[in-house]
Amino acid sequence: MSRNPMSSALRTEAALSCIVQDDRDIRAFVATLPDSAEREAQASDMRHAAEQSLGPLDGVPFAVKGNIAVSGLPTQSGTNAFDIPAPADATVVARLRAAGAVLIGTLNMHEGALGATTDNPFWGRCINPLKSGFTPGGSSGGSAAAIASGMVPLTLGTDTMGSVRIPAAYCGLWGLKPTQGRVPVTGLTHLSWTLDTIGPLASDLRMLGAMLAAIEGPDAADPMSVRLFPEKAELQSLQGLRFGVPDVAALADCENVVLDAFEAFKSCLVESGVILEPLEVLGWNPGRLRRAGLLISEVEGAIVLGDALDGSGFSDGFRAMLEFGRRAGVGKLAQAYRQVQQLAVSFDQAIAGFDGILLPTAPQRAFAHGDAVPVNQADFTALANVAGAPALTIPLNAPDADLPCAAQIIGPKGSDYHLIEMGVLMQTFTLVRQDA
Repeated sequence: MSRNPMSSALRTEAALSCIVQDDRDIRAFVATLPDSAEREAQASDMRHAAEQSLGPLDGVPFAVKGNIAVSGLPTQSGTNAFDIPAPADATVVARLRAAGAVLIGTLNMHEGALGATTDNPFWGRCINPLKSGFTPGGSSGGSAAAIASGMVPLTLGTDTMGSVRIPAAYCGLWGLKPTQGRVPVTGLTHLSWTLDTIGPLASDLRMLGAMLAAIEGPDAADPMSVRLFPEKAELQSLQGLRFGVPDVAALADCENVVLDAFEAFKSCLVESGVILEPLEVLGWNPGRLRRAGLLISEVEGAIVLGDALDGSGFSDGFRAMLEFGRRAGVGKLAQAYRQVQQLAVSFDQAIAGFDGILLPTAPQRAFAHGDAVPVNQADFTALANVAGAPALTIPLNAPDADLPCAAQIIGPKGSDYHLIEMGVLMQTFTLVRQDA
């Protein structure tokens, strides 16, 4: 990974200028940190001048979703209910700063992370930079829009049932949901501690891998964080890889252009020597799983917010969803958790012997704000969350040359870097967006 010839100070100045110039229309950012960003950039340039670089992220601007703590800023999580500044950075933010990355600010998101349009009632309707008036997806919509607009090259989002991968798909970017526990969640305001992960988005897949390397690893403050064993050596070829492919058309109602792009991607893989085989995850009904994940999120989200939910700073719609969680019957909740447990086992059984499961990321492309929101946005993404497995979104050029489509590969637990290496080799396909 070669160093960008532009100094960190100039890159940081360019990022801040771009935000001032363009974010009135995009609404990707909630807050910026110009003073500390300039200091961090100057320190990076001094390290590079002294040939003491901290690595590939040293001097690179980044931003984080608004539910990830940044010292000195309120962690609003897409609401307007909290005004007390965070006392410390989230572990992932601290680790990126320790790797020399320059924090530019915090990003817009769907309110409370409970939705996938980022039409935020408090911080503004976030716009997809690829098409005016269209959603960037969510709930990490600002994380994707900030990259697609050229404001910053790297961001962090969170993924409960697809909230990193869906915005990446809608905005033509790479997005990774890591293996559960690989990345500590200390400093994250959860929607669902059962399903949440923190994951990176980027236009450069190698830089996405560098972000993962910086933020992963155990954290004493997060007992669920783990150190995973080393993975396979760097791939030289796609030849001989095995992917299981579910019956996509039978699982969800997809736009034709999404199916066409997915079929074209499968053809590229076969031409490269990849073995594709039909696969069934026993008991997986995407709509039923989506509803179970939503109930779990509503219940756990209400617990996280506690008495704050009775105060101001929440929209009526968001409050109503979490009030539903407060009133959820024990029986329905137990059934939802049971479904998640069963599907996690079914996933492990289904993926055994495969390098991954191949699916579209979402059944549709980005759509206009104000249009009816498809209920099935997360139908292909939620499986990885309940399985605790890593999943990589691969941005694809659409057959009609309009808004991008996307595929995803869900890997066995712990195969995060294997997914990234596969993605690097797939970048040679003309179908894969080269300007992602």
